[in-house]
Amino acid sequence: MTFTHGSVTGKLARYAALAVILALSGCGSLPEDETAGWDADKLYSEAKSLMSEGGYDEAIKLLEKLESRYPYGRYAQQAQLDTAYAYYKSDEPDLAVLSAERFIKLHPNHTDVDYAYYLKGLARFNEDLGVLGDVLNKDLTQRDPRASIEAFDAFRELVERFPNTKYAADAKLRMQYLVNTLAAHEIHVARYYYRRGAYIAAVNRCQAVIAQYPNVPSHEESLFLLVASYDKLGLDTLRDDTERVLRQNFPNSKYFSKGTENWWKHWD
Repeated sequence: MTFTHGSVTGKLARYAALAVILALSGCGSLPEDETAGWDADKLYSEAKSLMSEGGYDEAIKLLEKLESRYPYGRYAQQAQLDTAYAYYKSDEPDLAVLSAERFIKLHPNHTDVDYAYYLKGLARFNEDLGVLGDVLNKDLTQRDPRASIEAFDAFRELVERFPNTKYAADAKLRMQYLVNTLAAHEIHVARYYYRRGAYIAAVNRCQAVIAQYPNVPSHEESLFLLVASYDKLGLDTLRDDTERVLRQNFPNSKYFSKGTENWWKHWD
């Protein structure tokens, strides 16, 4: 069979027309964007209404549309900050932190930039409330303290940059909690090493707690584990010196209740 130039051209034209029809029919099946005609005020008010009702996922979509359509409008900056808050409330800590950091980078002199720093801390703080809350349920040596460290750093930066912010008092309280939490994590690891006979590793962890985390409740157990570890290592002078420090700082320590002589041997 042979094809003339005209017949091929005609077929191609028919195929092209069919493709256009199919494309148009496909477009017609797409759902309409009900927000297409909304102005910035409408988008923002609807997003705020959704957030007040707990509809954070839908609110984020509206806030992103607002910023995309009106990037230089008066609502754009607030939409960025509200997006960070909505991600925080949606239990999306990574996205909350990224959004807060973006706001800080774009608007370092904004009147609400202190809140962006605070949100960074909150997102990480709630991501990992700390080892103390889960001590009975998880092997803490397997937990990553990164979130607690990042939360502490965010709160510290907030307090240092904005000492008079209304968020400073709460940030300081959370920082102290995080310090206690991180120290407790180190002590748990030290206890883990001690029970497995890794006494030098236990000593290193306990010494780090005392040096890096002043005035934390974990100091009592740090000193006890040092006494017990030094005894296992045959370092009697260090053991006796550390026992005196323990007795001086914690005269009513629970660790003395097992006996008076060589009391540390009863705690294995």
